[in-house]
Amino acid sequence: MPRTAQQQDFQQLARQIKNWARELGFQQAGITDTHLEQAGERLRRWVAQGRHGDMDYMWKHGSKRYRPEELVPGTLRVISLRMDYLPPDDDPEAIRRDKAAAFISRYALGRDYHKLMRKRLQKLARRLGEAVGEFGYRVFVDSAPVLEKPLAVKAGLGWMGKHTCIINREAGSWFFLGEIYTDLPLPVDDPVKDEHCGRCTACMDICPTRAIVAPYELDARRCISWLTIELHGPIPVELRPLMGNRIYGCDDCMMACPWNRFATPTREKDFLPRQGLDRVTLLELFCWNEEEFLKRTEGSPIRRIGHERWLRNIAVALGNSNGGREVMAALQARLPQASGLVAEHIRWALRQLESNNY
Repeated sequence: MPRTAQQQDFQQLARQIKNWARELGFQQAGITDTHLEQAGERLRRWVAQGRHGDMDYMWKHGSKRYRPEELVPGTLRVISLRMDYLPPDDDPEAIRRDKAAAFISRYALGRDYHKLMRKRLQKLARRLGEAVGEFGYRVFVDSAPVLEKPLAVKAGLGWMGKHTCIINREAGSWFFLGEIYTDLPLPVDDPVKDEHCGRCTACMDICPTRAIVAPYELDARRCISWLTIELHGPIPVELRPLMGNRIYGCDDCMMACPWNRFATPTREKDFLPRQGLDRVTLLELFCWNEEEFLKRTEGSPIRRIGHERWLRNIAVALGNSNGGREVMAALQARLPQASGLVAEHIRWALRQLESNNY
């Protein structure tokens, strides 16, 4: 086939890929090359500063994270896709202000996004295979050493905000990312040329623990999402009072972002809140035994932290609450059979409440 004809066919194929992606429930798809040298250098500096905490997997695979062709030999292009997840009729601000309520990151209220998106990506790859025949590919959804945010920026899905999340001018930042690595020489999309954060520092100003240490620089060791999800040991004492009622993740920086006024609620039923997790009290969740925790978090990303860390997080939130007889009684009742990790946080919570005369 003449080169010009090949180019024309791949241009048409790229348009088809984006149409198929929308049909499969993705809100946007973009295509980029594999050159991530600048992102790789930023990653190296970040790890060298220790800002990744104990997330050793961020550097475990070395250059494979920023050289896609090393992770999947033969990769020439990356198809980056996004899918909205914000629940409709949601008022996260009201939940955050209610000290008796449990605040859970909006992305974790529904079914685990990994499986849903991976299946959709596989469907997209199959459609692509039907059009071009056998080709090399591999799909990813936050499941391998992939620099998904820099890839999304290069593919034109948005720009990196000062809070280090991707922002889309028409859709805000309440979306998941997924990728298809492929050996097809598809035409690449232009990245968003200008960042549109300007002088705004809303995300930095609102961060309870000051984890955004500078524009575009996050210290994960201070981030409530890391503290409640990734950290296995005790939560640093000095950060506990700053966590409020946040027990799994923290959306403060995105809630403060002016661009999220353009966010579109999800149309995916699987992303809608389950088990009433969008309107549940801390006390109710603290009373779940391990069996109930496993049953109620089945199919949820929350399950991966396990019952022990779940109780650890809620104990801290109860220590930050308005207390009351029921709260004190629940903490004291849990203490005798609690693990060392949970017991230490329960005792902290009791001291907090007692010092406030609750």
